[in-house]
Order: sequence, then structure tokens, then C-alpha cells
Amino acid sequence: MSSTSPHRSGSVTDASRRGDASSCVGITIPVPEPLADTLVALRASFGDPMAALVPPHITLITTTPAWDWDETIEHVRSVAHEQQPFEVRLHGTGSFRPVSPVVFLQLVRGADACVDLHTRLQAGPLERDLAFDFFPHVTVAHDVSDAGMDEAERKLASFEASFEVQSMGLYEHVPSGLWKLREELSFGEDTDRSQAVTH
Repeated sequence: MSSTSPHRSGSVTDASRRGDASSCVGITIPVPEPLADTLVALRASFGDPMAALVPPHITLITTTPAWDWDETIEHVRSVAHEQQPFEVRLHGTGSFRPVSPVVFLQLVRGADACVDLHTRLQAGPLERDLAFDFFPHVTVAHDVSDAGMDEAERKLASFEASFEVQSMGLYEHVPSGLWKLREELSFGEDTDRSQAVTH
């Protein structure tokens, strides 16, 4: 789960100042169906083994220590309550190569809204310095062969799709190494209407 571009902006210092956290937080915008299925199939076609395991998404917060889950959830709920739905339009590809083996779809609409959301979320209990600048994107190939990444960039160079963003998911990085959805938060709604995941 990564939302940063390989342009350094600082170093992570919170862990050294505050000790170890019991778990980490991730927050993402889900790509809705049927577009999600299309992107899963495309990612698999480029040889990416994570295609079936990682649903298409835009990461807002990546692997941030959670020092207090109650405070974290209330903070994220508050941001979601203040946020209104917005449109994302994807067009064309970009890459973080050679720094990072990632090819992604570019946001040509909705990027500013994602940056604003990220800024408001990465505050309070989730405030920390990031190693790289935040850069919203949808990954379509990660850590595959050079040929696979070349194909992804070429094949999706003119790809275009739009969708409305109505919610975001709050995830916990559990000891097994997987990400567990803790709560799906609808934008502009009261806290009790958000969908807490209890199983």
C-alpha cells in the first residue's frame, strides 16, 4: 500500500520519538466495479502476482503507526464527515522507474481532492514525516519484469475511465502481513451511517 512518489521530502521520525505502535494504518479509495475487474485483469496480464490479492485503489495514507485506535478512528470519521463526493478521471500512464518498479494510471481529475484528503488525514494522531511526496495514482504493475512494465505503459497509454469517489476504507496492517478493513467511511455522512467491519 503506497501513495508516495520517489521524490524525497523528509524522513520518518515519529517511531524514534514515540516508540513502537501496536499496528499500522492504511487508508484507501476503492476503485468501483466494473472498472475494478478490468484493472485486475489488466494487472494480471502484465505478470503481476498481486493482481488477485490487492484490489485496485488510490492510497491516501500508507503504513502509518497507530498509537491510539479510538483516536485514529474518530479522526478519520471526522475527515470523512467533512468530505463531499468527487469525481476521479484516469488517463494515461506514468512510472516511478528507475527509483521504484511501478507503473500507474494518472489522475487527470480528482488529484487535488486526493491531496487535500491526504493532508487532512495525515494530521493529528496520524501525523508523521514522509520519506517521499504524496502522489495519488492507481497502480497497474508493480515489481514485474521490465518487459511487463513496458507493456503496461504502452498498452494503457491512452486508457481513460472516470468514477465517483463516495467513500474511503480504513485498514489495519495485522501481524500476518495482510491488510484488514476496519471501517468503510462514506463521505458527508454521520458516523453511525459508516460501515464498521466487525468480522
